[in-house]
Amino acid sequence: MTYQFRAAQRSQAKPLIGLYSESGAGKTYSALVLARGFVGPEGRIGMIETESGRGEAYADPAEYPEIGGYEVLPLRENFSPKDYGEAITAAEKAELDALIIDSASHEWEGAGGVLSLAAANQEAGKKGPIVWQQPKLLHQRHFMLRFMQTSIPLVILCMRAKYPMREVPDRNGKKQWIRSDQLDPKQADDILFEMFVHGWIDRDTHRFHMTKCTAKALEPVFNGDKPISLETGQALAKWAAGGAAPMSKAAGNGHARDPFDDAKAAAEQGVEAFRAWWAQQSKTVRAAVNNRRAELKTIAEAADAGADDVPDDPFADEDADTLAEDAATEGADLFNGEPQSAADKDEAEYLKNIASGLRATTTAESLATYRQQQESNMNLLSETGQAEAHAMFDVREGELG
Repeated sequence: MTYQFRAAQRSQAKPLIGLYSESGAGKTYSALVLARGFVGPEGRIGMIETESGRGEAYADPAEYPEIGGYEVLPLRENFSPKDYGEAITAAEKAELDALIIDSASHEWEGAGGVLSLAAANQEAGKKGPIVWQQPKLLHQRHFMLRFMQTSIPLVILCMRAKYPMREVPDRNGKKQWIRSDQLDPKQADDILFEMFVHGWIDRDTHRFHMTKCTAKALEPVFNGDKPISLETGQALAKWAAGGAAPMSKAAGNGHARDPFDDAKAAAEQGVEAFRAWWAQQSKTVRAAVNNRRAELKTIAEAADAGADDVPDDPFADEDADTLAEDAATEGADLFNGEPQSAADKDEAEYLKNIASGLRATTTAESLATYRQQQESNMNLLSETGQAEAHAMFDVREGELG
């Protein structure tokens, strides 16, 4: 193959839009009117529909003339990355003008999805990072790369969202778990990185709250003054074709700064400076950088430690076994179970495996089943180890409600 540079063209910057919210906020309707505005009255809209038919609620053109009808490809029973990839291929063969994936969350947490594949590996006796290796490869190959590289002009991902549990100190400094006030989409942690524009939809007002916009000219298009509409899609289409997107009154004459730029600048001053910056931010700004907190934490800690302590090669001093052990330990720490304090190495390794298994549980029922399966093994642990294991299960139970 011969490689050759060409002049950059805006028309090659295909919009990937991510919409996430709680149930009933209007993800599906917003995606449909956005797509209709983008493709025009004669354009073809297709939907990969996983919501047991709820995605077809707006199919009647007489009831919803602003949408004007659309096509669906239902996915039922199995929501593996491969199934999604084949559905995207079918959409390409149909030569759709816009594709809506409603919902992308099933690929991650549905039957046959990534979490299910990881759980199956765990049940088969696999341990540590191996549990996740193949499921994540399938996720990247058949889902992420497929919708990122598709020839379809517009792709919209609808995702369910939740308020995750987070650990905070109480007045006495004791750690406690509370419900976060920030929505997180139910998908892989890095899914939003690939979106051209993403944001959450308010359940009460159905307004779209943008948390990322790659192109400054699109910021006034996806403003928070009103819900997504046909006009939003029309403005997006004009921009994608190389024209100038209209400036809204709410946006003024300037362009909003990427919240992550401000967050990074604060983190570069150290941990305490970043905490002070965070405390002053609105919920919208916090939500915009929420999925990159680990990166910001690394930047802040590196600033406190000094640049000389940060190696040029992040893996220079690590072998494969050490990296795998660190990954497993990190998974355990997420559930407040710190196996380093267990009685011996075997017990610590078992607690790491418990943490990996907990991450694969997605419902209260699957958690209860997993706890029952591990009960006899946990009884063989030391008193400290048993306390840690039960604490991890209790934390996961709180997250799943």
